[in-house]
Amino acid sequence: MELERLQKELVKMQLWVKAKKLKVLVIFEGRDAAGKGGVIKRITEPLNHRGLRVAALAAPTDQERSQWYFQRYVQHLPSGGEIVLFDRVERVMGFCSEDQVEEFFRTCPEFERMLRRSGIILVKYWFSVSDVEQEKRFQDRIDDPAKRWKLSEFDLSARSKWVEYARAKDDMFRHCDTKASPWWVVPSDDKKAAHLNCITHLLSLVPYEESPSEPITLPPRQKDDSYVRPPQEEQTFVPQVFKPKEKKGGKEGKK
Repeated sequence: MELERLQKELVKMQLWVKAKKLKVLVIFEGRDAAGKGGVIKRITEPLNHRGLRVAALAAPTDQERSQWYFQRYVQHLPSGGEIVLFDRVERVMGFCSEDQVEEFFRTCPEFERMLRRSGIILVKYWFSVSDVEQEKRFQDRIDDPAKRWKLSEFDLSARSKWVEYARAKDDMFRHCDTKASPWWVVPSDDKKAAHLNCITHLLSLVPYEESPSEPITLPPRQKDDSYVRPPQEEQTFVPQVFKPKEKKGGKEGKK
């Protein structure tokens, strides 16, 4: 399976990032239901979360609105040996003023240069979904109770602001899509292809090798005949609604 192969490579990449104290920052942007959450999930599934963080910031507080625009993001930047995934930044829903937007456009290219000079590997992805496919995914969330939690009032409002989002995206690309730090566009109408293409590309941008590892030997379990386990009758067990399968060779006692 291609995803499984790529996830094994992600593990190798993370081990190298940790060993070499690299700093990796990946930004995911795009419309609601474009597939950002799906690819973030596939990336994080096999990795050690001690060296990985996902920053999905909520709407800024009144205090944060009064700060330098980038201030609330700086604290989430990666340290040596860390991978940080940023899950989108809002503009259209009024989370920042137009003056802040203009200042962002002036400052962002220089801010990104500062990040790169500090040794951060910066990668930016824009997930591109068509109007028809987004509507289909929204309707699927509405119809499926298990997915309905994915729909927020902001998602529904954003649907009615399709053109505003398009203009905001065009403005962002005009000012922040540079040769040194491009916005890599991921066509995402086909979720599976988008996941595989994005992960493959990310692996190609982070220079890594397979980290040497020492052979691992499982030590024998400690033995102490003086230890007596308390009776199981004194413990409270989860109801066994689903019965465990018998192992080959007969039942084995719980240890």
